[in-house]
Amino acid sequence: MLRLAESVSSKQLNLTEYSSILLPPKPLYRRILRTHRRLAPDLRFMGDRYVKPEFRRHQKVTNPLHIMGFLSQWKMYLDALPTGRHAKNFAGKRLDPTVYEKMSPEQVGQLYELMHASKDVWKNPEP
Repeated sequence: MLRLAESVSSKQLNLTEYSSILLPPKPLYRRILRTHRRLAPDLRFMGDRYVKPEFRRHQKVTNPLHIMGFLSQWKMYLDALPTGRHAKNFAGKRLDPTVYEKMSPEQVGQLYELMHASKDVWKNPEP
């Protein structure tokens, strides 16, 4: 038993390998909402209002490729969110041009609407 315990503890933990593991939909959804709690109130509100309907819309999806793509993209989003005390100062990051080029016209339209909705939030912050 002692030799088995030593062999496990002597290995280095590869966090990037474990962070790339997909989560099932419900735990992923809960973890995203929990992480949103650390954000500034307006960002949390905007994030929650986007995440909840997206997960509801994809509840009935049966295509495994679509499910894997959906879960992997939301896992990447979760990994990009800040954790700890610096989460209140989170300002996001620029969209990669290659991602933009791969978007469908519908997705570009949604992104455009999101851009305008977020500008309204930043122009008229509520006290």
